[in-house]
Amino acid sequence: MSIDQITGNDPLAQYRAQQSGNGTGTSELGRGEFMELMLAQLKNQNPLEPQENGAFIAQLAQFSSLEEMQKLSGTVDDVAGQFRSTQALQASAMVGRSVLAPSSVGILGAEGSIKGTIEVPASTGSLKVSIENASGERIRQLDLGSAGQGVKSFHWDGTDGNGNELPPGSYKIIAEGSYPGGPQQLGTMVNANVDSVSLGQNGRVTLNLAGMGSIDLSEVRQIN
Repeated sequence: MSIDQITGNDPLAQYRAQQSGNGTGTSELGRGEFMELMLAQLKNQNPLEPQENGAFIAQLAQFSSLEEMQKLSGTVDDVAGQFRSTQALQASAMVGRSVLAPSSVGILGAEGSIKGTIEVPASTGSLKVSIENASGERIRQLDLGSAGQGVKSFHWDGTDGNGNELPPGSYKIIAEGSYPGGPQQLGTMVNANVDSVSLGQNGRVTLNLAGMGSIDLSEVRQIN
């Protein structure tokens, strides 16, 4: 688009119309192009119908708004980038540590125990935790007694009902509370080791837990 072609009263509208018509540009107008168009308009305006002062001031206001929006956009991008970098750095520091996360599966490792918590929605007179092996066989039941509303901790030492040590591996954790309407299965959270951290393109941080798969960083309830 040559400068000599600009003889109208709205350089912003003409620029966008030109870009839309040729199909090769974008509809975004940079401050350099805006200033060039505005100066070209003043240079080539009809001397018999010069541009009114109000219209000229309106175009200057448009230019000022455009510049402020570009600065704001750049600032937001910088803040978002810094936030993602900080989040990734914090997540990487969790590798090798233990976290408490929602799960119905616990990993019995070298330490020979599984620890976790139970979410108790209302007071119960009998709270129990059953441990099942990979075959679905119940190998141990922990009687935690009565419990009030809130979070109740549990600890399994890795032995069966006869005190025999069980092999390392994956075990299912089932918590039940006794209520007037009958037994109710309750949600559990289990301690697990963080093997690695994954950072998605959208800034989402995922923790890869040993033997338990992946969870979102936002699901972590406690870092040990």
